[in-house]
Amino acid sequence: MTEPLRAAVIGTGHLGTLHARKYAQLDGVRLAAVYDVDGARARAVAKALGCVAAVSLAEALAGADVASVAVPTAVHHSAAMAVLAAGVHLMIEKPLAASAREGEEICAAAEKARRLVQVGHLERFNPAFENLRPLLGHPRFIECHRLSPFAGRGADTDVVFDVMIHDLDLIAFLVASPVAAVEAVGVPVLSDHADIANARLRFECGCIANVTASRVSLKRERRMRIFQEDAYVAVDFDACSVRVLRRKVEAGPVDPASPMDSIMIEDRTFSGADPLRDELEAFVAAVRGQRAVAVSGREALTALAIADRVRRAMREEALPT
Repeated sequence: MTEPLRAAVIGTGHLGTLHARKYAQLDGVRLAAVYDVDGARARAVAKALGCVAAVSLAEALAGADVASVAVPTAVHHSAAMAVLAAGVHLMIEKPLAASAREGEEICAAAEKARRLVQVGHLERFNPAFENLRPLLGHPRFIECHRLSPFAGRGADTDVVFDVMIHDLDLIAFLVASPVAAVEAVGVPVLSDHADIANARLRFECGCIANVTASRVSLKRERRMRIFQEDAYVAVDFDACSVRVLRRKVEAGPVDPASPMDSIMIEDRTFSGADPLRDELEAFVAAVRGQRAVAVSGREALTALAIADRVRRAMREEALPT
């Protein structure tokens, strides 16, 4: 019988607590320890889940095979490097790091230590996105809106690294082409960093992406619209739904009196999903050698580099003329 993997969770805020709960439920995994600089919070989580509340990062990692890092972005690098130095496989929440340079250092350290890194780009495990890929050929224009009211979490960084990074990862994955140019603007509203931002990305393949992210909106929205030569595809990540519009193959010439009769509309909705569980199961399977890493450090580094370019473009746009 295979021994269970021992899991540690570093950071017991909102996301870290969710990670700890999922590990405690996974087959073949034992939640061994949690750690947080707020000891009382760590002890509360440990008591609820029946694990050790470590008094130091070193203690949490000492008996671990895998570890989730769910700490503020500013300390992703230091926490990740400690995990890898301890010889532990790393599951780290997005973004990989606070900059592409720090992300590169994490990837290099993992390769040197021969340890896996998976990054928590959770939308990759949204069933709407998983079922989107077979529908796509060569996207020509992508539009994304990721909006939410201000929750306070993530305010240690700007909305690009906190929110937009989700869509930058998805777009980079779908387009699979280098970014040729970036235009962007962002403004602070409730924090010291940009809370709402828009970026226009032009890829070398010719695809254009227009991406808007806000954490100061009155309503929540998570949508992506993709245009290609033979179809229009709309994704609602919150509703786990996909709408596809295509021209009917058998429709023949378009009737000017009723052109929309030539369009086929297909709606698909997916239920019962648990993306975080699926993400952690994929990580565990990768550590056991049963599959490739779902979103590797190097892959996440692509989105991080684009986010860095968006941030630089925002700074340049804000400079006085």
